Amino acid sequence: MSCSETPRSGREEKRLLWFRRGAQAAFSIPGLILASAFVGFAGLARDAGLTLTQTLFMTGIVWALPAKVVLVGAILAGNGLLAAAFAVTLSSVRLAPMVVTLIPEIRTPKTPSWVLYLLSHFVAVTSWVVAMERFRSVPKTMRASFYAGLGSTLILNNMVVVTLVFVLAARLPPAVSAALFFLTPLYFLTSLWGSARERAGQAAMLFGLALGPVFHLLTPGFDLVAAGLLAGSAAFGLHLIGKRRRQA
Repeated sequence: MSCSETPRSGREEKRLLWFRRGAQAAFSIPGLILASAFVGFAGLARDAGLTLTQTLFMTGIVWALPAKVVLVGAILAGNGLLAAAFAVTLSSVRLAPMVVTLIPEIRTPKTPSWVLYLLSHFVAVTSWVVAMERFRSVPKTMRASFYAGLGSTLILNNMVVVTLVFVLAARLPPAVSAALFFLTPLYFLTSLWGSARERAGQAAMLFGLALGPVFHLLTPGFDLVAAGLLAGSAAFGLHLIGKRRRQA
């Protein structure tokens, strides 16, 4: 009996060890940048009239930061529940490719399906980037434990940040609170730039930054969609041209 329990106990200890290592990975530069972005989000939610309980619930349930910002924007605009849900869904569709590439990295023949569903809830830019970088040194059988520690710790850290901001935001000057909010787009720009595996992704961001103000003047209300479509199409075209030149 003891012989059969010893290997199982050893596996549990290894899982706990890799869970702790995943939690430690959350205390990194990407995790710090994400926490700073949540400072701005918490200030936005507080100014929108949300309570601390509501904001903490959003932080834990609606994981990706853009989805939360979209939801707060929908609340400020007075949109209905269905419109807000549709907007949050559209903002979260971009995470589907991340889930598709991440799950095969952590799935083993013995991994329960409910574990994969639970871990997919943690998928966002920061957790995905950190995990894909660290998985090279993590045994595949332990990657689920590692990612569980990483994702859950990132969420808990951001919930702590949100709580502190709600407690201290009333004492901050309005200009400081507004400046902190701009950490959010800065975080996404730097994270996406650093995680881009091809030049086309970086080119799309540069084109988008240049075209955004132009379309804001030409088509306000449709500026982000128009700039994104044109910038993404132009970057993809450059990617195809470069690929053909390399094959020639």
